[in-house]
Amino acid sequence: MFVRTASERDLEAVRALLVETWHATYDPLYGAEGVTAISERWHSVVWLKQLMRRPRSEFIVADTGSELAGMAYAAIKENDSGLVEVEELDVRPSMQGKGVGRMLLAELEESFWDCRLMRLEVEEKNSRALDFYRAGGFVELQRRPATRWVNATIVTLEKPLG
Repeated sequence: MFVRTASERDLEAVRALLVETWHATYDPLYGAEGVTAISERWHSVVWLKQLMRRPRSEFIVADTGSELAGMAYAAIKENDSGLVEVEELDVRPSMQGKGVGRMLLAELEESFWDCRLMRLEVEEKNSRALDFYRAGGFVELQRRPATRWVNATIVTLEKPLG
């Protein structure tokens, strides 16, 4: 398995990975219909293409040679060049617990070597993700209500880089 920069020809596979991963993770919390509605907004190929074109960002995939095992996307915050925000890190359910997430996160950290801080947000009921990030050195910064799309609490985590 290797980590590489995503290309436009990956976007359909990335979308399928995101839909599969989000359903596996969030159906018990929001129901399949709710997750489908979120995915239609946040995981469309059009939206992914916009992310790919954003300056000062990294859009990467973990590739087994036959399928995508995971994906990650991070970008430098517009008003703070020392802060990188991880906006998405997802691993196919069948590949979770096999080091894919660690590979993706390590690649993001190396890609933003000149930033002082990495920040991300996790739904508080996603305990597996919270445990993963805490094991990777992230600490909780704050909690806040989620967007209007879901009734949830978002945990903000951060980690010093460099």
